[in-house]
Amino acid sequence: MNSAPVIAIDGPSASGKGTVAQEVAAALGFHYLNSGALYRLVAHSALRRGVSLDDEAQLGVLAAGLDVDFRGEEILIQNEQVTDEIRSEDVAAGASRVASLPGVRTALLERQRRFARPPGLVAEGRDMGSVVFPGAVLKIFLTASAEERALRRYKQLKQKGIAATLPSLLEDLRQRDARDAARSVAPLKQCPDARQLDTTAMSAKQAAERILAWYRGLDW
Repeated sequence: MNSAPVIAIDGPSASGKGTVAQEVAAALGFHYLNSGALYRLVAHSALRRGVSLDDEAQLGVLAAGLDVDFRGEEILIQNEQVTDEIRSEDVAAGASRVASLPGVRTALLERQRRFARPPGLVAEGRDMGSVVFPGAVLKIFLTASAEERALRRYKQLKQKGIAATLPSLLEDLRQRDARDAARSVAPLKQCPDARQLDTTAMSAKQAAERILAWYRGLDW
C-alpha cells in the first residue's frame, strides 16, 4: 500500500504525539502528517458555517472539500492561517465528535494516505497504524497518565494566555479518551504489533530518541 516507509504513532490526546512525531520526522528528513489537524479543520469549518456536528452527510462534504495547506508548523485553509484557532478546546472537542462519524473518516482516508511519499512519512493520530497505514514499518502507541497529559495541556494553554483549570482539563481528557475508545469506527486502541511508549516521565526528545533507535534497529 505504501510507496515509502511509514512510522505510525498513535495515542490519546495530549500524549505528546505531535511534538515527538515532528522531532522524529526532522531527524530522518521524512514528511509529517498530523491527522488530528484534519479532523480539527472539519470541526472548525462546521462551527464557522453553522453546520451541526451531528450532520454526518454535510460534514463528509466539508471533509472532502477541505482546501488545506500544511506549511511547516502552520496550517492554512483557503489560504487563511488557522493554526492557533484549531487548537482551541472547542474545536478539539468538536474534532473528537466528528472523528466518530464514518462518513468523515472515509472522506479523509485517501487524503491521509497520499502523504506517504519518498523519502518516508511519520504519521500521528488515533488510527494511523490500525486503519490508515496498516503496513507501517514501525507502529508506536504513545501514551502517558491522564494526570500528566492534563498538566501538559494546562501548561500549553497558560503559555497562550488561555484560562483553564486542571480539574476541568482532566475531566475533559478522560471523557475524550472514553469517547475515542468506544466509537464504532476506528476506535483508539493499541495495535497488536505496535510498541507502547509511556512518556509520563520522559521528555519529547527522549521519546523521539527511543523511536529513532527502534526505527534504525529494523532489519531492512
